[in-house]
Amino acid sequence: MKNIDVILSNGENYKVEFKENADKSLAPEVCAFANAFGGRVFIGVNDKGEIVGTDAGNAARSRIQDTINQIQPKINVTISVYKNIIIITVPEGHKKPYYCSKGFYLRSGPNSQKMERDNIIEFLQAEGKTYYDSIVNEKNLINKNFNMIAYKDFLQKANISNVLPTEDVLINLGCAEYIGKKICFSNAGALFFRDNSNDIFFEYANITCVLYKGINKVHIIDAKELNGGIVENIENVILFFKKHLNISYEIKTLERKNILEIPETALREAIINAVCHRDYFEYGARVMVEIYDDRVEITNPGGVPKGITDENFGTLSITRNPVIANLLLRINYIEKMGTGIERIRRDLKNVKQQMPQFNTSGFFKVIFYRSKFHNNNIQDFELPEKKKRAVGEKGTEKTGLTVEKTVEKTVEKTVEKTVEKILDIISNNPQITQAELIKMTGLTRRGVEWNLSKLKANGLLERIGPNKGGHWKVNEK
Repeated sequence: MKNIDVILSNGENYKVEFKENADKSLAPEVCAFANAFGGRVFIGVNDKGEIVGTDAGNAARSRIQDTINQIQPKINVTISVYKNIIIITVPEGHKKPYYCSKGFYLRSGPNSQKMERDNIIEFLQAEGKTYYDSIVNEKNLINKNFNMIAYKDFLQKANISNVLPTEDVLINLGCAEYIGKKICFSNAGALFFRDNSNDIFFEYANITCVLYKGINKVHIIDAKELNGGIVENIENVILFFKKHLNISYEIKTLERKNILEIPETALREAIINAVCHRDYFEYGARVMVEIYDDRVEITNPGGVPKGITDENFGTLSITRNPVIANLLLRINYIEKMGTGIERIRRDLKNVKQQMPQFNTSGFFKVIFYRSKFHNNNIQDFELPEKKKRAVGEKGTEKTGLTVEKTVEKTVEKTVEKTVEKILDIISNNPQITQAELIKMTGLTRRGVEWNLSKLKANGLLERIGPNKGGHWKVNEK
């Protein structure tokens, strides 16, 4: 073995293990290599990389083979001899996970570590041996908290007949199974069709939406906790974007088109990707949607699945949750697997906006950079042919309204800013409390406080008298 000196001098590492003799720890070491990316065990070498030698006879090698044979499933290793050293070459296993009489082991750095329950779950998921969305829980009975509205909406979107028995449809979709005589949701079925409101069963699967003032996580203006089914949550995230992102208006032939500063199709694709590919085994985290003055961030637990590299990112589809992906595909929320990232890039390129940033370490994050749009920006206004013929040389219609005034009037009737809404509510009820404002505006307490402070600073609003017993005064400006 020509490079033996180099191997010994480099010491133990992710793929090299030294052992003075074939003791009881041999099976766990081989098991750990098989569960990782393979490696070699050098018997007859101490921890310092010094050759101490070992019995390399046929009987000794036979005992080593017997020890390795206890590993399940069977793993084919190569046993060779170099002088008085036995070298066991362990390939990466193709039937992971492997275990021995002492349990499941995995190579981590220069050590082999025993996997506990949570480690095994993470390992199985990473290897694609088990999927969260396919797991069926016998406590998750369909006849409890079934969301019939979400179910019928799904059938309509998927063009599935509603005359078939509900249980048969859910089973065929991978959303339910019989456990004994009880029919129970799979996790995917529960995430789509279980009434999760006021239910901590799937609290970690909620989506948190936050609007910040500025570019840092300091001042929260608005926040929403979405705890509905997957489809409902996706649509409510889009509504949150429409509420808080700038909008321009394109009016042609008297039909107005609202345009978000970041293409809605790209935002929708990103949130669907987050819901579809998140790591649902990560109970302590959830999908986050965060809006800052300069950017929008959508983050989901779990980096890219195993098998996705920098080279094939955005072109190869490996999903953690195949049932969820299939359900979204059926209702056309996904066009086809593996094209979402490219569609996001394409949508931004079409409107000549900055490309998003993707962060794939630990969590998966998409960062969209906000454009310098302003609210009520009117673009590409065109009169219909009949209106054009009625316009005189000075650009006025027979009604006396200019094109510009017509557009402004249309916008004023349909657009209501948060500040204007607050002022209108206070004008009608000067004694209104903050709690009532929170309820009527849909803002958080901090959001209402921040807006009131802004209005007072700009001289548009005054507080007359004490907090209790006083009233608000709206100043015309």
